[in-house]
Amino acid sequence: MGLIEHLEAHLGLIAAGWSKDSDGRPREFRVAAFADGTISGVQSFSTIGLSRHDLVSPRSGRKLRLELLAGERGGPGTEYLPGLVGQVADELLASGRALLRGDVIGPRGPLVPGSRMEAWYAAAPVYYDDGFAGVDLDDGHRAAIVWIVPISRGEAQFVSANGWREFENELIKHDPDLLDLHREELPLATR
Repeated sequence: MGLIEHLEAHLGLIAAGWSKDSDGRPREFRVAAFADGTISGVQSFSTIGLSRHDLVSPRSGRKLRLELLAGERGGPGTEYLPGLVGQVADELLASGRALLRGDVIGPRGPLVPGSRMEAWYAAAPVYYDDGFAGVDLDDGHRAAIVWIVPISRGEAQFVSANGWREFENELIKHDPDLLDLHREELPLATR
């Protein structure tokens, strides 16, 4: 099964796609919108083709292949997600650096108008079945699917101060809807 088939099997069929940035410049990847996936009511957005590029792990120095995933339950701000996913992918390509579990991008102000979410957290796509987290590519490489989860400024500070494992423990404890761009910030105390 190729990349597109893998994504569609979990996220639904591709409903739209973008291959240019906000200034109309062509990108080296596409961002696709998926509809009617395995999680009811969720609109998912994924890069397609980011995995053609080697990105270097800052921890191990290994070359990794990635595709990014973000999702929303269809609330206000969903229309911004294709551009936001593309922006993160553009930054990864420009830096050559892989995005690893527990990494935080931001905070940079509200991701979408009216939201307390100001940063992205790199996570395993735990809302999906176990087989979704990686895919064998047609060129013989394997790509990881990195779920970029919107988080608040306070949550980003908590990750910085306490580490990603502690943050994920708090996610388990509070069980927020990570597919809601307008969810409440977790009640965290920096230790």
